[in-house]
Amino acid sequence: MNIAIRNPVASRQPEGSVQVELDPNLKIGTAKVFAVYGKGGIGKSTTSSNLSVAFSKLGKRVLQIGCDPKHDSTFTLTKRLAPTVIDALEAVQFHSEELRIEDFVAEGYNGVMCVEAGGPPAGTGCGGYVVGQTVKLLKEHHLLEDTDVVIFDVLGDVVCGGFASPLQHADQALIVTANDFDSIFAMNRIVAAIHAKSKNYNVRLGGVIANRSAKTDEIDRFNAATGLERIAHFPDLDVVRRSRLKKSTLFEMEPTPELVAVTDEYMRLAAHLWAGGKPLSALPMKDRDLFEFLGFD
Repeated sequence: MNIAIRNPVASRQPEGSVQVELDPNLKIGTAKVFAVYGKGGIGKSTTSSNLSVAFSKLGKRVLQIGCDPKHDSTFTLTKRLAPTVIDALEAVQFHSEELRIEDFVAEGYNGVMCVEAGGPPAGTGCGGYVVGQTVKLLKEHHLLEDTDVVIFDVLGDVVCGGFASPLQHADQALIVTANDFDSIFAMNRIVAAIHAKSKNYNVRLGGVIANRSAKTDEIDRFNAATGLERIAHFPDLDVVRRSRLKKSTLFEMEPTPELVAVTDEYMRLAAHLWAGGKPLSALPMKDRDLFEFLGFD
């Protein structure tokens, strides 16, 4: 058993609470693994899904794992809310050997394989348990052996032990941010979490993706001060909003010069990441220092 669930009574947890101790030996394998973080609502799922498609168009075998309990990371790929790993496990009383691949894996646009980890009921457990069980199931069914790229789309900017657990598996963490105070403040917290995790795991910062922003001046100023680097820029375009309403990735929308520029940027980003990128040794600011540093007209 790779995931140890603590006894609720022994650990003084409420009845029904699911806590987790991650097995440090649980590894994904040879795939390149990216964990996507950022402030809640910043566009991580849109970024992850379109990046998954870009990798697939480079001929890579891609697996996207949504780590948000609302399980909507992959809906533009699959055109539906896919069943979650936690729901599938509950249906068989957590006897994982009874599950079939199709119970928790769906094929999305251009062959991208999609998994929604889901999460425990609110207030009753740890998201890290679900992420751990998801990786364990994928390994048991040998799905990771035939995968070139794994993308974890992680809940908001919550970097507690549970939702920081994808960092155990990732080669690089990517941060999605806008050119505003709250997004950059959240990014600084994420940098701190990744810096802490990198002491025990191999994960490194892969770079910053500017999203929903016409300008990137404040992002670039923060990057220069902390040792980060912007690796892509996606402006705030109506076609992105419309793609979500149509349950489609940007690569499926009617092409326009504006849209082609965006999909080309995704293709460039995927090629950059596949080539290895440049691991960054960024250092976060103290909250008070960052508050003084960020200034807007």
